Amino acid sequence: MQLFKKIFYLFFPLLIGGIVGFLISSHIDYVSLVKPPLAPPKILFPIAWTIIYLLMGISYFIFRKDNEDKFISIVYYFQLFINAFWSIFFFLLKWRFFSVMWIIFLDIAVIYLILLFWAKSKISAYLNIPYLIWILFATYLTIGIYILN
Repeated sequence: MQLFKKIFYLFFPLLIGGIVGFLISSHIDYVSLVKPPLAPPKILFPIAWTIIYLLMGISYFIFRKDNEDKFISIVYYFQLFINAFWSIFFFLLKWRFFSVMWIIFLDIAVIYLILLFWAKSKISAYLNIPYLIWILFATYLTIGIYILN
């Protein structure tokens, strides 16, 4: 595997997250929203997402070392696309109800990705479990914020 591909696989999710974060940074209104119980402080989100994006990159890197399955690659990049646009819909466009539907779509896509990874690379599947847990928690927060605001 070429060095550029290795670096790309490892850091692409972090790059996408960073770009989206930059685009929405001046539109994030999390502090002013009424939040459901268990809502974490704003500072936790960039820390959690950095770790999750790195785990995603590592999982895809491990998967690609031994697998050329194009369908799984399409699902991987598709769920990353869904992930990136949630922040744009929720914070930039303030489409709260649409964001609820979108994050449920993301939950399904990530579950499907984990199942696909499981068949080819158990380690890749395991590395995405924190991601799934985090977005399920984000789904709770998204629904709660929509209802309370």
